[in-house]
Amino acid sequence: MLGLLVAAIPVVADSARVGKPARGGAKAVNKSVEASAKEFDRYFRQLLKQHGIPGAAYVIVDHDQTVAMNTYGVRVKGKREKVTTHTVFRLASVSKTFAASMAAVLEDEQKFSWGDRVVRYVPELSFKTPALSMQLQVQHLLSHSSGLTPNAYDNYLEDNRPLSKILPMFATIDPHCKPGKCYGYQNVLFSLIEDVIHKATGVPYGRQLKERFFTPLKMQDASLGWENFMAAGNRAAPHVQTGRGWRPVKVEKEYYLAAPAAGVNASISDMGQWLKAQMGYFPDVLSPAVIEDLTTERVETRRHLRHRIWRDYIDHAGYGLGWRLYSVGDDRVIFHGGWVAGFRAAIAYSEKRKVGIVILMNAESRVISDLTGNFIADITGHGKLVQAIAAAAKK
Repeated sequence: MLGLLVAAIPVVADSARVGKPARGGAKAVNKSVEASAKEFDRYFRQLLKQHGIPGAAYVIVDHDQTVAMNTYGVRVKGKREKVTTHTVFRLASVSKTFAASMAAVLEDEQKFSWGDRVVRYVPELSFKTPALSMQLQVQHLLSHSSGLTPNAYDNYLEDNRPLSKILPMFATIDPHCKPGKCYGYQNVLFSLIEDVIHKATGVPYGRQLKERFFTPLKMQDASLGWENFMAAGNRAAPHVQTGRGWRPVKVEKEYYLAAPAAGVNASISDMGQWLKAQMGYFPDVLSPAVIEDLTTERVETRRHLRHRIWRDYIDHAGYGLGWRLYSVGDDRVIFHGGWVAGFRAAIAYSEKRKVGIVILMNAESRVISDLTGNFIADITGHGKLVQAIAAAAKK
C-alpha cells in the first residue's frame, strides 16, 4: 500500500458530453469505478480535514464519462466563498501537459519537426561549448532530456526575471550528458517551446491554446497567465503552511514567466474535459497519433522508482512529452504533478482501463500525492482505498 488520504459527499455522475467526442455512444459506467470513487471521496475529505487544507476539488473520469466531480472547503481561509466546480486554480507544472500537447498537434501538422534544432527558433540560446547548442532538439525541451543539471536557473524565475534575461546565463554551462541521453527536469528550457510554436506558426502560444484546446473542449474557465488568473472572479487563493496553520498569500508572478511550464489556470470542470481528451475521447482535438506521440517514452527516469508513493507497484518510470510514464504490470499510469507558490495539482490516468483523476488544491501540501497514488493503486488492482481510509483514521 502507498500511504494515506480523507471523508464524504454524494458522488455525482455526469454523462454530459461536449464538443466532438469520439463516436460510438457513451460507455456504461463501470460499477467498480463508481465504488472506488465513493471510497475516494471518503478518503479525500478525511485527509483534507486532518491536514486542515483550505480548499480543493477533484474529478474522476471513466472513459468518456464523469463519474464524480466534487469540491471541498473555501477559496480563501477565513472567508465564506466556497470552492465550486468552476473555481479557478493554478495548475503549476500540469501546464506542461498543455504545452506538450499543443506542440504535438502542430508537429503532427508538420509545422515543425521534433528533430529541429532549438537554435533555429531561439538563436540566442548557447551553451559554454557552442557546438553543444547545435545538438539540442525541440523534442529534448519537452522530454527534459537536454542533459543539463535539473531545474537550471529556476531560482531566477522565482526572482521574477523574464526568460530573455535568463537565457544568456546558459552560455556559462554545458550539458553533463549528450541531449536525449539523460533526464533533468527543466522549467526555463521547457518554456522555449513557446518561441518554437510562435515562430513556426505565426500565432502566439496563448491564442493557440484558446483556439485549439480551451474553446473546442468547452473549458470555460481556463486561461493562461497571471493577468487572466487575477481577472477571474471565482478563483482560489494560494496558501502556505505556517506555525499557526495555513495562511493565504499573494499570487506570485514568478513561474507565470515560464508560461508553457507553469502558466495555465483552470477549474476542475475544465480538467475533466482535459482528462477525457488525453484519454482519446476528443479525437478532433487530440488524435490517437498525437496521444501516442505524447506517451512514447523519450528518456528513462529511474530515480522515480524510489518515490514513496509509487515505488510499491511501478516497474518502470520514464518521461514522454510533457507526461510521466509509469509501468504497472500490463498497464501504464500517465501522470503529472504540479507545485507552485501555494497551489498543488495532479493528473493521472490508467492507459489500459481508461480511468483517471485530477486533483486541485489551494495549499502546498504533499497530501495530494497520497490521494492520487492511492486512487490509481486502487483502480489498477494494487491497493485498497478502504485500507487507506482505516490507516488515515488512526492518525
